[in-house]
Amino acid sequence: MNVNLTPELERLVSQKVQSGLYNSASEVVREALRLMQERDELRRIRTVELRNEVKRGFEKSRRGESKPLDIASIKVEGRKRSTARAARK
Repeated sequence: MNVNLTPELERLVSQKVQSGLYNSASEVVREALRLMQERDELRRIRTVELRNEVKRGFEKSRRGESKPLDIASIKVEGRKRSTARAARK
């Protein structure tokens, strides 16, 4: 297999090898592909979990167990979280 990288990615691979963490460019690429595979699997799991949550929400709604959204309180909570994140930076 032959892979063409942008100059930026070539530099990144070279830096990783020069750091001593990897013995070859192939090791760097294999590690990157393993990480991509892990990320894809996590995304798949999150999607399944989200679909299950939505399904549970619809079922609760059908049974009359849901309540109307309080948009004002949702906005207040979002602003609090945003402010907290900004304060941590």
